[in-house]
Order: sequence, then structure tokens, then C-alpha cells
Amino acid sequence: MGAYLDRLGVDTAPPSFEALRELHRRHVESVPYETLWIHSGERWDVAPRESVRRIALCGRGGYCYHLNGAFAEVLSALGYAVGRHVGSVRARGMPESQSVGNHVALTVRDLPTDDNPDGIWYVDTGLGDAMHEPLPLRAGTYRQGPFDLRLERPLDVPAQWRLVHDPRGGFDTMTWGLAPVAMHVFDERHQWLSTSPTSGFVRVAMAERRYANGVDVIRGLVRTQIGDRPSAGETYTRREDWFSVLADDFGLRFDASSPEAIDQLWERVQANHREWEAHE
Repeated sequence: MGAYLDRLGVDTAPPSFEALRELHRRHVESVPYETLWIHSGERWDVAPRESVRRIALCGRGGYCYHLNGAFAEVLSALGYAVGRHVGSVRARGMPESQSVGNHVALTVRDLPTDDNPDGIWYVDTGLGDAMHEPLPLRAGTYRQGPFDLRLERPLDVPAQWRLVHDPRGGFDTMTWGLAPVAMHVFDERHQWLSTSPTSGFVRVAMAERRYANGVDVIRGLVRTQIGDRPSAGETYTRREDWFSVLADDFGLRFDASSPEAIDQLWERVQANHREWEAHE
């Protein structure tokens, strides 16, 4: 626990909304959303304690199952009332069948404030470019940095909630129900997302890091930024430059990866970039 909080740069504190907000902010600013492990040939599962270990001790991130799975584990250890829920992220043009269960969403209860007397918060460190801090589980539009995020209750399924992302974001919506689940329910979906040749995570290596006023993104060899310092894209074709960007701007270390895994990652990213250029 201490090493995890050290990576976030926060101290242990009793449960409160203020402490939760700081934990969330520091998590998305310090621990990137990343799929590089897939391209280096590593095979991660969704066990929360393993995700906690990699984040705390190995300088890595992960995608939603790892980031929210670990964050829920840490919050529970700190005394928060946390629920994990089955979510579905829909990107532009994605068939609905591919979205079901492709996300784990979190809620935290029993933290009432003047603006949120019910005390239920939607928490999500696993959406990459979306949330910087928790949202009250109340319908409305919320501004976070460059993005307008809208929470709504679908009329046809009142037991669900839906987050509508800003049009500049990397996906359209994320819908989830409030039934609590354990992490093992995501095992099958995780297997498909991390191994299927048709999965976007398998096709493109990427990382995202959210900060208060924007998001840093690297897809393959191309880095872009959205927010207060937007960029059209910069391509890193030298190995040492690419890994320096991952370390300096995304906080990613590869100390626990074998030299063979690191070589494979670089070779895969280069090959995918050449293929992308050929079809541009």
C-alpha cells in the first residue's frame, strides 16, 4: 500500500470526498492507461493484487481492468465503500456486441457533500482521456478541463447509467449497471481484448495520461495532445527517443520486462507504424 501511494504522491488519510478526489486526480496523472504489455508479448490477467503490484513496484499501468481493479483494491484497503460494475464502452462505429463487458466501472458510497447529499460517486481511472476526478452519481453535465462529460439515466433501462464523452474524446459513451461484480467476471472479455487480432488493443500500442487541462496520447510512434497545449502529432522514429517519451511524459518504466520483451515491443510498434503509413 505504501509503495502504491508513493507512486501517486499522496499520504494515507481517512475516507472523505476530498481525499477521494485527490487520489483520483493523482492516479490518472501518475498511472497511464496503456496497452504496451500486449505488444511486448506479456500476458497479464485481471487479478487486482497483481495489478496493484505492477503499478506500485514495476512502474506500469494497464487498461481499465487493471487500473480500476487496482484502484478499487486500494480504496477498499483505505476504508472506502467501493463497488465494481460491468460497463460497456462504445467507440465510433463499434458494433454493440463488441462493447458489452469491455469495461469495469466503479462507484464509491457513503461520502455525502452539500452538492451530492446521496454520497454516491462515479469513479473511473480506467477511461484514458475521460475523467480527471470523480463525478456525483447525478444526471447532469460536468466540465473537467477541456471536456464536457454528461451523466444520464437511459429511459429504456432505468437501472443503468451512461457517461457521454466530449466529441473530442476517444470514445462516445460508457454505459454501466449498478449490480456489484467480482473481477473474475471480466476474464473472458479480457482474453479477447488482449489477444484477438480484431481487437483495437492488439492492433495498436498506445498510452494515455490525463492531467487537469488535457490529455497526452501516444499511439504507435505518434504522440498528440488535447487540451491547453494541443498538438497535431509528433512521430518518434528513434528507439531511445520513443522510450524516453514513455518514461518522461507517461511515467512508464520497463524494469521488470525482459530485454526480449522490450525488443519485441519496439519491433511491433515499428512494423505497425510502417503498415499504417502504407495505407495513408
